[in-house]
Amino acid sequence: MSYRVVQWATGSVGKAALECILDHPDLELAGCWVHSPDKHGRDAGEFIGRAPVGVTATNDIDEILAIPADAVVYAPLLPRPDEVAALLRSGKNVVTPVGWFYPTGDRAAPLQQACYDGGTTLHGTGIDPGGVTEVFPLILSAMSSAVTFVRGEEFSDIRSYGAPDVVRHIMRFGADPAEAAAGPMQKLLDGGFRQSVRMIVDTLGFTVPPEIRTVHEMAVATAPIDSPIGTIEPGQVAGQRFHWEAVVGGETVVRIGVNWLMGQQHLDPPWDLGAAGERFEIEVEGDPGTFVTIKGWQAEPGDPVDRKNPGIAATAAHCVNSIPYVCAAGPGIRTSVELPMVAGRAHPRLLRAAASGGSGE
Repeated sequence: MSYRVVQWATGSVGKAALECILDHPDLELAGCWVHSPDKHGRDAGEFIGRAPVGVTATNDIDEILAIPADAVVYAPLLPRPDEVAALLRSGKNVVTPVGWFYPTGDRAAPLQQACYDGGTTLHGTGIDPGGVTEVFPLILSAMSSAVTFVRGEEFSDIRSYGAPDVVRHIMRFGADPAEAAAGPMQKLLDGGFRQSVRMIVDTLGFTVPPEIRTVHEMAVATAPIDSPIGTIEPGQVAGQRFHWEAVVGGETVVRIGVNWLMGQQHLDPPWDLGAAGERFEIEVEGDPGTFVTIKGWQAEPGDPVDRKNPGIAATAAHCVNSIPYVCAAGPGIRTSVELPMVAGRAHPRLLRAAASGGSGE
């Protein structure tokens, strides 16, 4: 079965998702929504350097709503619940990396109703929040009994992140600490990462309702630091750590976090990435315990500046690979613990080879 998919927005994640959709054997690109007027009317293939794919981009929401499609990969910079509700009511399932990973309470109710109205499903996933902060920790917890602590954490050199406007204006790197503390980043992160913590807490069955606390720490430059957003001067923010912790009876049982550094020199406090360098870590304390380091989702030293960021590509792939499972699910908001195991698909070259001859067995 082939599912018709609309790509919503063509920023860094959106462009990576476009590639995934076009290369996925079970999916067909049906539409493409763009924000800027200069992209309106262009073939979607242009945005990723491919030959025309026969799908014309539009910035008209009504055109997107009218397209007969099974699913939308909704990947704007900032989510708008009214847009998501309209997509769901139009009969389109929605997969997104920008929210609704494990929503609860009144904030989930309007979109839950939109799902029922349209007979559709909403699913939030990605990498961080998403795979590292909820899916993989829960999978690994299956190898332990008597779990007492779960951790999922990112360690990244933020200079390789391919969205300088986000780094400067939303993350507030290069600002003074007071300005960065008052910026939008913590509020934006809180929504997704708190849901990840809550998913782990509820799934593992910690019986006492936990307090979820947020810790935000900053490091400032002690000397000028060259960066993709310009020179960061002494006293300006050059490193940030965010952690979300679930505490039960004074004991931390879940810890999710990001560690973002603008390099490893001239920082106060003198933070670094450690001997393991850029990575993701997942830890489960139980009987037995598990410790996993994931490499490959961050740029490597010497990579071309214009190389696609692996973490962004992984975020997009997790969303796109979820589409067949989401389309098969019942109406409503469906979390990662409610869906079957999501898997990728073989490269189109290998699929074609198999179709033309296979192994002969």
